[in-house]
Amino acid sequence: MATVSVAAGAVPAVRPAPDEGRTFAVRTWTDALLARMTLEQKVGQLFVVSVWGKSADETHSMNRATYGVDTPAQVVQRYQVGGVIYFNNSGTDNVDSPTQLATFSNGLQRAALDSGARLPLVVAIDQEGGNVTRVEAPATEFPGSMAIGAGRSAADARTLASINGHELRAMGVNQNFAPVADVNSNPLNPVIGARSFSANAGLAAELVAAEVRGYQASGRATGTVSSSAKHFPGHGDAATDSHTGLPVITRSAARWREVDLPPFRAAVAAGIDSIMTAHIQFPSLDPTGVPATVSRPIMTDLLRTEMGYRGVIVTDSLGMQGVREMFGDAEIPVLALEAGVDQLLMPPNLTLAVDSVLAAVRSGRLSEARIDESVRRIVALKWKRGILAMPLVNVDRVPALVGTPEHLAAVQRLTDRTVTVLSNDNGVLPVRSPTTALVVGVGDTVSPTKSPTQLAGHLTERGWSASALPTGTRPTDTKIADAVAAAQGVGVVVVLTNNLSANFAQRTLLSRLLDTGKPVIAVAAQVPYDAGFVRAPTWLATYSWREVSLRSLTKVITGEFSPRGKLPVDVPDSADPATIRYPFDHGLTW
Repeated sequence: MATVSVAAGAVPAVRPAPDEGRTFAVRTWTDALLARMTLEQKVGQLFVVSVWGKSADETHSMNRATYGVDTPAQVVQRYQVGGVIYFNNSGTDNVDSPTQLATFSNGLQRAALDSGARLPLVVAIDQEGGNVTRVEAPATEFPGSMAIGAGRSAADARTLASINGHELRAMGVNQNFAPVADVNSNPLNPVIGARSFSANAGLAAELVAAEVRGYQASGRATGTVSSSAKHFPGHGDAATDSHTGLPVITRSAARWREVDLPPFRAAVAAGIDSIMTAHIQFPSLDPTGVPATVSRPIMTDLLRTEMGYRGVIVTDSLGMQGVREMFGDAEIPVLALEAGVDQLLMPPNLTLAVDSVLAAVRSGRLSEARIDESVRRIVALKWKRGILAMPLVNVDRVPALVGTPEHLAAVQRLTDRTVTVLSNDNGVLPVRSPTTALVVGVGDTVSPTKSPTQLAGHLTERGWSASALPTGTRPTDTKIADAVAAAQGVGVVVVLTNNLSANFAQRTLLSRLLDTGKPVIAVAAQVPYDAGFVRAPTWLATYSWREVSLRSLTKVITGEFSPRGKLPVDVPDSADPATIRYPFDHGLTW
């Protein structure tokens, strides 16, 4: 017989006895749950929303402007939503520190448990690593996924996801919208890039499956985190950023099955809890041309029926232009549900979205049984990840669980295996004797001074006389001239680049520094494709400008160990994309 545990103020959580099937128990409990829920409460469970502020009770004008209430807790209680998502730099400004985030999460959960639905929240985040990092130090920071692709280790991918997942759960975050399962087949992709593991479908599939198992494995006191593979059916060939437009993917269905499908199939086989949609047109998969998010042939016929996926399907943000280009905000949530989606992420007008879904049910366009179907999947996810049983976290334990020396050391070791040397034609590397150095360029596009300054600091720690001259993503003529002048007085120049395809001034900076005749070490600190735009004798790729990646870079430059990274993509010549300057699996060592 099933045992029932009821926390104070919490929804009862059924825990099957050892001789009972979990599936039967959760179905039985969910049937009872749905029977007592109103239609409004069921529809609320479909939505995952952003809130403004850093605590559940913080008054913020944007909550009033967006939701008609003042605090995040009031948003949760008014709409009885199924989930909340955190951001650190989108304007919602939710993240300050791990302990603050844990306190915030508990406050939101208490608000949910005190609402009419009395169901704990999915508390979500995009903590991919690399450029997409919402919780920074003192939490453990991670390199971008493409760095893990360069490391070629499924074990490392699983370790990274396990550490990331357990730290998030300690902070009260129970769903991570990761890993990125897109195969970055377009070197000029403006939105995926180093967020992808690889341009090779097999390698991407192996690492996606490893991360899913790392996030969702059980056995530690802090619980597990639900993971979400994104962005189905595959955003890797996009030439447009779906935040600002509607990408069109022109490859054939047969080619899609070869290139884009394998990582998602691997995620399903690994037991992925949720799959996020892509706001892209894919005419060979749905000739109507509607975005995949609202396409029944893609979401139901392909993902549900053909692939046999039974978990949660979550939209990418409904505030993105890719899904709003063809349809209005009132129509999109209904179309997504008709297509087979379950969770509706960040609608720009929550009241309108909720009312539209309710109206669709009351008019008969959507059946209440269809709503129940999605609520069942969402509740099953909350059950499976222990959210129903343990919605709150121990705030006092956060410092002992997040950013621990053990975690930091493990992530540093795996990152050390990812730095890739693409060329060393003039034999500059390794620089075994300390020298004078100038570090210029940009790594961190959010804090343009941060990465050059950090790298110079790491070199100085090793006895170098290193100075930093951050020049930003678009260096001015004055900045370029200053860098060229400063280069005259040093032994080595290190240039950090970030997305040379879109930043001609960065290319000019690197070319001018090469013209000085000084030894120049060029480092692609985000996408390795930068090495196809300027011919430098010495090129390295770190795939990330996070501190952990810069430490690994320092070790390679100074010869503390031999580089081990292998390119997980082809790097084409920018002038002739058919010519591959550095091929997949290339990587020098010594």
